[in-house]
Amino acid sequence: MPGEPLEAVARATDGFTTRPVIAGRHGVVCAGHYLAASAGLHILRRGGNAIDAAVAMGFCSAVLEPHLNGVGGESPILIHHAKSKRVVAVNGQGTAPQAATIEWFRSEGIDLIPGDGLLAATVPSQVDNWITALAQFGTLSLEAVLSPAIEMARDGFPMYRALSAGIGQHRQRFEDEWPSSAAIYLPGGRVPGFGEVFRNPDWAQTFELLIDEERAGAGRGRVAALEQARNRFYRGDIAEKIAAFCRDTKVLDATGQSRAGLLVHEDMAGFHARVEPAVHVDHAGLEVHKCGPWTQGPVFLQQLRLLEGFDLAAMGHNSADYIHTWIECAKLAFADREFYYGDPAFADVPIETLLSSDYARQRRSLIDPRRASHELRPGDAGPRPKRLPETSGAGRGHDTTHVCAIDAEGNMMAATPSGGWIPSSPVVPGLGFPLGTRGQMFWLDPEHPDALQPGKRPRTTLTPSLVMKQGRPFMVFGTPGGDGQDQWTNQFFLNVVHFGMNVQEALDAPTFHSDHFPSSFYPRGASPGVMRVEQRIPAAVREQLERRGHDVRVGGPWSNGRVLGIHYDSESGVIFGGASPRGETGYAMGW
Repeated sequence: MPGEPLEAVARATDGFTTRPVIAGRHGVVCAGHYLAASAGLHILRRGGNAIDAAVAMGFCSAVLEPHLNGVGGESPILIHHAKSKRVVAVNGQGTAPQAATIEWFRSEGIDLIPGDGLLAATVPSQVDNWITALAQFGTLSLEAVLSPAIEMARDGFPMYRALSAGIGQHRQRFEDEWPSSAAIYLPGGRVPGFGEVFRNPDWAQTFELLIDEERAGAGRGRVAALEQARNRFYRGDIAEKIAAFCRDTKVLDATGQSRAGLLVHEDMAGFHARVEPAVHVDHAGLEVHKCGPWTQGPVFLQQLRLLEGFDLAAMGHNSADYIHTWIECAKLAFADREFYYGDPAFADVPIETLLSSDYARQRRSLIDPRRASHELRPGDAGPRPKRLPETSGAGRGHDTTHVCAIDAEGNMMAATPSGGWIPSSPVVPGLGFPLGTRGQMFWLDPEHPDALQPGKRPRTTLTPSLVMKQGRPFMVFGTPGGDGQDQWTNQFFLNVVHFGMNVQEALDAPTFHSDHFPSSFYPRGASPGVMRVEQRIPAAVREQLERRGHDVRVGGPWSNGRVLGIHYDSESGVIFGGASPRGETGYAMGW
């Protein structure tokens, strides 16, 4: 297990795992698609560091997994920079347009921002996030890390089942409403089948413009050339095309009406990603870092604080006592997410209180070891709304992806790209990608910390994780899955730290999660008392949970999340990686 001698790691892998633990001395990468992981490994082998490799995988993921993320979306990032010994977050969430106000939506008779169309578009932040990480913590040029993605878009990649199914699911809308999407994703008027070579030449052409711009600015130095390339996207002709599309195109959305977007060129030109401190707590001798409350990331840390009061190992892995305790802690942490989290540049989030041991001790006393709560119970950490707006209906996102990397020097990066996915918004003609819909996560209640305001970042679900041990690199991990992200990754982390599993065993273990609290996605409904478990959780355990009042819903045996993780053994210098088999395409690679 991580932290143990290498022979202990070898013994732990004697049992069956769905995939091998990938072990390397120079570096290990993980991505939601194996071709993206291959690109990351290529970057490492040519001398790039972990940040270079993760950025390359991020761009590739936008091409390979367009039903899960795209460059019109966002990508929160956590980085450990070995040379400076810094742990930082790249605040990789786009901002609301200046025209997006609560008053405007109310004047249109809208109570909840829809999850499709153009109204929910925030500034597409992915390109700036990747370039910011590359400029400050990477070593290579944009051309070096972007070329694999451009090659895949221009020359094609083999179609795989999940993407083909995703295109097929939305074929009717592409054909009837979104001709620009149909032109790319329905070549020859049909859904591409498994193994067919699929291309997106418009995407390749768009990003070749950025490389041209970097080359033109090369005489000014690497960082200046990178900035010149990002300005082509945010201040040049690409931004103008995005703004014109939003202005001139009306798209039918969940409100039942067709409307143009609110994003304009000035919103794009005024945007820049921020590099800021991560938030963290200490747990079991480890420093666990997350992005701030502009994401749901601190909820992971609040869960750890609550769980500190229990002997988890003594309960037994995935026993009824363990699952009940874990779920009840999650309910309390996520209730605080709903009432306190928001962009700290606009909202006074009491993050120190929320992450304190004293506060967790008070909250922990609410847990009944024999009975499940069906109430949403936020704590008293500071001023908050008295209640949430009424909602109904199950929210649904179109998922996400993840990339992470560690190199031999101890550089680490975890990023969770999402949004800008093809099911929610039409492709911008000529650019090869759609805009995002993350604005749906704003509330239209001015008293809420996540209330819509111009220039504000919506509280996103995207939440990479990074762990240090006594100031040295230890682990990076993450997953797609909306509100489930900080539930499945939390279980993965506990599997390693408290139950002694190696990385792949921890990823393979059956998972569960709560739907008790409001969804982050339109139409924002909640399912009080509902928990979902993979079928591999024994029936006897499920029955015990039901007797304690949980509404247990059983899913497929491999149905929850697609966690990826890498562990660095600082004593030996060996790096261990793994990928969940869920979702078919995620993979770890190393050398």
